[in-house]
Amino acid sequence: MKNRLQLRQVTQKFEDGGKAFTVLNELQLAVAEGELVAVMGPSGSGKSTFLSIAGALLQPTSGQVLIDGEALQGKRKQALSELRLRKIGFVFQSSHLIPYLKVEEQLLLVSKLVGIDRASASERMKALLEEMGLSHRRSAYPDRLSGGERQRTAIARAMMNDPAVLLADEPTASLDASRGLDVVSMLASQVKERRKSAVMVTHDERVLKLCDRVLHLDNGKLSGSQ
Repeated sequence: MKNRLQLRQVTQKFEDGGKAFTVLNELQLAVAEGELVAVMGPSGSGKSTFLSIAGALLQPTSGQVLIDGEALQGKRKQALSELRLRKIGFVFQSSHLIPYLKVEEQLLLVSKLVGIDRASASERMKALLEEMGLSHRRSAYPDRLSGGERQRTAIARAMMNDPAVLLADEPTASLDASRGLDVVSMLASQVKERRKSAVMVTHDERVLKLCDRVLHLDNGKLSGSQ
């Protein structure tokens, strides 16, 4: 089975007051297509840094990150930006929807940035909204959506560019138990049906049963079945 996301011996060090400290220490991780991996850890354990590196937002001090077998090291900022647009989908703690765009427009904006033709983009948008149970909300603005609907819109938007890798940062933090389970269930379904490699950082133990693996990040190390 293809590993669409790989981290090999990834180390991240920062300086504070002239002293260097290690946030991530030789992380090893391979996430197969169709797999949703949960990463848990205490505050300050490096989860945000980990996601930033996996999402090509931050270059590690050492080690390799590969997306669909393509190494990120040594790429220029413009090339990394293009890779993120083509290969990575992000779902954030807050949905980060654009307030003045309707649900359908949130998705179509991504397709325009990627360069998908209008007919194909419209077809893909309609299919994703149908799968997310949002077809009846396609003309709604974000302030008219429930918290669960906003997060489902965010997942659909993240899938619009048909990414290899999906990264989610505390997607249930602002939701109650039932809505949180609903959102992660839909996320897991998209990952499996569309053969994505997905990592979800979470503190929400309620949703772990929907994940294929659960890893723990602490003291710069990942533990669990890697």
